[in-house]
Amino acid sequence: MNWKKLQNGSDIRGVALEGVVGETVNLTPEVAAVLGKSFVQWLQNFTSQTNISIAVGADSRISGPILKSAFIAGILEAGASVYDCGLASTPAMFMTTVSGERATTAGVMITASHLPFNRNGFKFFTNKGGLDKKDITEILRIAEDNEYPSNGKELQVENWNFIDEYSSFLVDYIRKNANIMSNHEQPLQGLKIIVDAGNGAGGFFAKKVLNQLGADTRGSQFLNPDGNFPNHVPNPEDKDAMQSICDAVVREKADLGVIFDTDVDRSAIVDSEGNPVNRNSLIALISAVILAEHPGSTIVTDSITSDGLTKFIELELKGKHHRFQRGYKNVINESIRLNTLGEESWLAIETSGHAALKENYFLDDGAYLVAKLLVEMAKLNAKGRKLTDLISKLEQPIASKEIRLTITEEDFGNYGKRVLAELEKKVNQMDGWEVVSPNYEGLRVRCSSENEKGWFLLRLSLHDPVMPLNIESDVVGGIEIITIKLQRLLQDFHF
Repeated sequence: MNWKKLQNGSDIRGVALEGVVGETVNLTPEVAAVLGKSFVQWLQNFTSQTNISIAVGADSRISGPILKSAFIAGILEAGASVYDCGLASTPAMFMTTVSGERATTAGVMITASHLPFNRNGFKFFTNKGGLDKKDITEILRIAEDNEYPSNGKELQVENWNFIDEYSSFLVDYIRKNANIMSNHEQPLQGLKIIVDAGNGAGGFFAKKVLNQLGADTRGSQFLNPDGNFPNHVPNPEDKDAMQSICDAVVREKADLGVIFDTDVDRSAIVDSEGNPVNRNSLIALISAVILAEHPGSTIVTDSITSDGLTKFIELELKGKHHRFQRGYKNVINESIRLNTLGEESWLAIETSGHAALKENYFLDDGAYLVAKLLVEMAKLNAKGRKLTDLISKLEQPIASKEIRLTITEEDFGNYGKRVLAELEKKVNQMDGWEVVSPNYEGLRVRCSSENEKGWFLLRLSLHDPVMPLNIESDVVGGIEIITIKLQRLLQDFHF
């Protein structure tokens, strides 16, 4: 068993079901049981506690129930107590660790986010937040050693429908902060808001949150959990998924559309005209809300955000844009680091829809992000305004695209670094192209010629032998010109 292969950054992910050619099952119930025991041992080492309690939930994946049963069996064998939270969301499983007198030592979510039906995995939390890469490495090392002290405890599993408590938390948050004096209990009354859960775990948001606040959710779609994901990929970044919710908003004449990924740690919205508000637009929107509350705060984003977003945050909102690295944990940890250094940062957000707020434990929570925006929507609606009025001055590029260059060399990491180093040398000799500094990932270049007016970023993928190339331009045809120049500069490399 190659335990290291199960690591995916700060998560564990693997193939849980047959059905995809070339993908061998490596996340079996037996493996899940060992992971349960290993996590308990890691917790004992990490917390020095002897009475460990763990809350376990899962999304709608087909393999979820059997993996959850095996994982729980491993936890019990290791002498820890278990709360089975059934169908849950990833953010909710973190919240079990900070839920007052019943707070658990840890929470675990069985999910593989938006990956295909045959995949599954585990996300781990303590009350300090999600585990980091080094923690997952240690858990897998313990699993590989497969040596556990015996214990004589006979513990039982207790069911805990925590998603109801989590929903009530969101409802109370929106009521309190919207503070609509004329209708405090139902601040969303008169608004039609539809939800697309993609057959994942987010269907609760329509009935248990929006309906309680007075919103009309008729026309919501794919709320029933179905691990086959028969309608579209549950992913706010997927074009078909976004088109589906955009079409639904127009069809239902809704005021807002909301879409979640499978485990609800990511989200995006759609305005009343059926326009997607995701990626740079979503970052700009939540930045407008955050900077109104915390003037001058630093907004930490991933590396592929646009120049228009920087201009909006810094010139319009008077904040600071700190463009960092891809990877939601990288963005979150950087925001936390800045705060420890005395630089106030209230928001860490990726273009993928992962958004973590300082006010909410720096937890990347798609439902909380939407709740925050709904508060603002309720306030603006009372004044006859729309939520997207907040980003009316955001400049959008004329065109953008991503090209994924596959590295064929075996040592793809070092080869990619060589590509970046050589390309930087060539860029420094070109008129109209300038290497952007500071830059924390890959090579970002500003293309200032009149027929280009854009930028590109070439970087190494976090896990795969791929170099993603993102290009944006503010003029028609600019992307094509930048692409042709890059093709010449990269023609000696093997992709």
